[in-house]
Amino acid sequence: MSKGNNTSSNSNSNKLTLAVLQLPGGSNVSANVRQAVEHIAQLKAANPQLQLAILPESFNGPYAIEEFGKHAESVPDGPTCRELSQLAKKLAIYIIGGSIIERDANNKLYNTCTVWSPTGKLIGRHRKIHLFTMHIEPDQLGGVYFDESAALTAGNEPTVVEIGPHKVGIGICHDKRFEELARIYRNMGCSMLVYPSAFCICQGPMHWELLQRARAHDNQLFVVTCAPARNNMSGYVAYGHSMIVDPWARVQREAGDGFELMVEEIDFNKVDEVRRQIPIYKQRRTDVYDLARAST
Repeated sequence: MSKGNNTSSNSNSNKLTLAVLQLPGGSNVSANVRQAVEHIAQLKAANPQLQLAILPESFNGPYAIEEFGKHAESVPDGPTCRELSQLAKKLAIYIIGGSIIERDANNKLYNTCTVWSPTGKLIGRHRKIHLFTMHIEPDQLGGVYFDESAALTAGNEPTVVEIGPHKVGIGICHDKRFEELARIYRNMGCSMLVYPSAFCICQGPMHWELLQRARAHDNQLFVVTCAPARNNMSGYVAYGHSMIVDPWARVQREAGDGFELMVEEIDFNKVDEVRRQIPIYKQRRTDVYDLARAST
């Protein structure tokens, strides 16, 4: 009887119920934050088993270089952080707070994801490592130019948090284009990667799903993205299509392009299953890879 109980407990601990909130954004920061708080509270009320809520990149203000400084705030004592901390504690859930623009003590600005525990404690602060730069020529996809580095400073550290017994690597949007960061997270024992992402509509159809499935396949883990709802009238139009990809690199759940709330159960047993059946991590030839790198 005791053995059976332990098996059930282990099985339950390997499952996580999460919510991905694909929310519309506007110029009113307090209204954006209030919207996020209200929807998370409603989801928890409707789904008592909910353990984790995930918000989009730049969920509390416009994703626009000229606007970043206007709605920047400190971490962890700014108004948005206080709201997320209080909500996480009230609902006894984890919150991956999308991203906000952080202003540090030296007046530098960062695109920052905060992670909150069920006690309201800040357990992770990820400053976007790879700042988004894109210069698409006018004859390609209509032409687009965007450069976060014109206003923001890049972060320098990977961020791993523990959501229950599971290690989760955090990235923000453009970070997911870089397999090296995902590999670091895999080496650090992560079984899921979460990327709040305001991915550009011009690149979305080509690269959005591709990148997530590639990161999931290469590292045999879950990949979760949370995007803003699409607003075709904004200066920067996000692609939407928040997504959950499993360790087999299959799309488990995908949103459309508008406002959408997804609640899904993640079964981390799949991570062990894939890694056992296709043991690529053990087969990696770092001796060969290091030789190749040394010769260049």
